[in-house]
Amino acid sequence: MIAEIYTEEKGLQKYIISGVRSTKAKISAGLLQVTSLVEIVAYYKEDSGLNRIKEIKPAFVYQQIPFDVYRGAIGLFIVEVTRKVLRQADQNEALFNFLFETLVLLDQTSNTIANLHLSFLLKFSEYLGFAPQGTHNHTTPCFDLQEGTFVPFFTVKFGLDEASSQTFSQLLHSNLEDAHLVKINRQQRQQMLEYLIQFFQLHLDNFPEINAHQVLREIFS
Repeated sequence: MIAEIYTEEKGLQKYIISGVRSTKAKISAGLLQVTSLVEIVAYYKEDSGLNRIKEIKPAFVYQQIPFDVYRGAIGLFIVEVTRKVLRQADQNEALFNFLFETLVLLDQTSNTIANLHLSFLLKFSEYLGFAPQGTHNHTTPCFDLQEGTFVPFFTVKFGLDEASSQTFSQLLHSNLEDAHLVKINRQQRQQMLEYLIQFFQLHLDNFPEINAHQVLREIFS
């Protein structure tokens, strides 16, 4: 098996793992599921694009994500967006910790998770260098996706109306842990997800199509 793993010390890396599917495998395939959080010891060569894992064990054991279709779908969405954005192997400890803590929160929180993927995208944009600026108020009531800031007027092509801009601002200025406090109905949530994906497309070169959000649309309908 060849696994891509985002690591704390080496960034995004590829590893070859032998004999995973054999009955006597030393490394269980269950540890290599999408969203798994693991600790690894690996052989590493600077000039190699494919290294080998020596040891692997759980860094955190999920209690809910594997058994909850909603949490699982959001986890897959987080992983898909992250993988399609990360294109370098550079170390980024702050980003690593953010991703790790987001998945732990997704598993552990007892609050509703319906807004968590929206809050994740907004917080993720901070680490990518294009975080939205400003806030919704009477002088800047509308958010412009292309400009990345709140503006005094609505623009048809890339603007959010005042109601959507207010919700956008509430999510922007909330912590991940508090995303559930932002009151959004199903239709508004779906529209906000489309806005946020468009926001990423406008600010990242060659941002590819995202598929997992179609699943989110279905399960939260």
